Amino acid sequence: MFQIIIHDLGGKEVSKYFSWKWVTVFAAILFLIFTVGCAPEEAPIEDNESEGGSEESDDETSQESESDDANSEEGEISGELEIQYFVGGYGDSWWKEVISDFEEEYPNVEIVEHAGPNINEEMRSRWVQGDPPDVVYIDGAGSSETQMVEDGQLMNLTEWAQEIELEDGSPLLDSFIAEPASYDGELYSLPLVFDTWGTWYDMAWFEEGGYEVPKDFDSFMSTMGDIKESEDIEPFVTTGQYPYYFLRGMLYPAFGAAGGNELLEDVITGAEGAWTSDEVLAVMQNVQKMQEEGYIDSGFGALNHTQSQMNFLLHDNAFIPVGFWLPNEMSGDTPEDFQYGFIPSPMNEAGEPMAIVPDLRPLAIAEEAENPEAAKAFVDFVFTKEYASLFSEHTGAIMNVEGVDLSANENVPQYLIEANEMINDPEQVQIYHKPHPMSADLETPISDALVSLMLGNMTAEEFVEEAENAAAEYRSEQ
Repeated sequence: MFQIIIHDLGGKEVSKYFSWKWVTVFAAILFLIFTVGCAPEEAPIEDNESEGGSEESDDETSQESESDDANSEEGEISGELEIQYFVGGYGDSWWKEVISDFEEEYPNVEIVEHAGPNINEEMRSRWVQGDPPDVVYIDGAGSSETQMVEDGQLMNLTEWAQEIELEDGSPLLDSFIAEPASYDGELYSLPLVFDTWGTWYDMAWFEEGGYEVPKDFDSFMSTMGDIKESEDIEPFVTTGQYPYYFLRGMLYPAFGAAGGNELLEDVITGAEGAWTSDEVLAVMQNVQKMQEEGYIDSGFGALNHTQSQMNFLLHDNAFIPVGFWLPNEMSGDTPEDFQYGFIPSPMNEAGEPMAIVPDLRPLAIAEEAENPEAAKAFVDFVFTKEYASLFSEHTGAIMNVEGVDLSANENVPQYLIEANEMINDPEQVQIYHKPHPMSADLETPISDALVSLMLGNMTAEEFVEEAENAAAEYRSEQ
């Protein structure tokens, strides 16, 4: 006999006595259990008729294999996915809907959103430290696609982008309204938003006052003169805190109209002699004329973009250069009788088509993304005609996918439908294309000089010399 001490459920010791005979029996049972549990499985013995398996059995096996493969592929699209997107005039309702749909499609993915009007500054340290989010929508103050490419922060998408298709099977790269930015033939982003800077005015106010809607620089100056005299206001306003609004909204179309895509590319890349060329000087002399005639708001230097837009809505000014996001961004402050009117910025010569330069807002994937497979799945997921139509509904702007009929969508604002028709009429508008956005290293010093010119502290000749020096310094650092 031997004694075993165990505890009952209350923790009390209970003694049990067993004979060695029972111990032997228990040991034998445990040995059998262990042997059976460790034995390898043997395939079932089949009769001669089913040797090699029936057709039904093969189909089931194939289906199980395909299911396993699908689950394996879906298993790759999992984990945490960080997305950074700027929230400005377009709002965030479109993003919320797309992200919700993506999470429903990929339930094993947990999306972490980094969003807001100051998100570019808030996330800057993470990019610098090499710990970026996986996907980034490049837009808003403090962001520069070209700078990110130059700093090696974005993934090269050239080969992968060729695999992306829209829901109808057409290649995405063949379905853009405007082509992606190209850096020596390489793609580092895909253009999500087709926006364009232009000049806005109040159609109802113009009709009431009998003011002519300008179609070129001469009529632009004439109308501003009439408004200044009749309304006792400085007709033109922009933001001095963000001078690139004027650079992109007024000067890029002017450069395109004056020298085509070649001149536009040269000023953006800082090519030698571009900023002191005769065409650029003539454009800047027109800007000087606007200032000398008192048409530019003398207090613009202190205004941010929302303050300048508010002044415009209150008829403190008559013209403002902004993109398609303006009505959506200012929807809560727009007077009931205000009727948005949009024209390409009238910096062209009389008799020439007005000029448009698309301003694309891209999606990109970080070079050091923690979850690149989920990031690619999200970018692929976003580019559909369905989401393109929804984008116009949510934002009042256009997604960069062709073949989307906005006129059939009653939820798209009328000004956008009219602007879309105008932009696609070659008799009215000529579209020019920039190779990629200007680097912040070049745009910043040129913008500073531009403010001085528009305040009357610098002549056009002095400005182009200052800009040429900035371009030379930029080239030396490349």
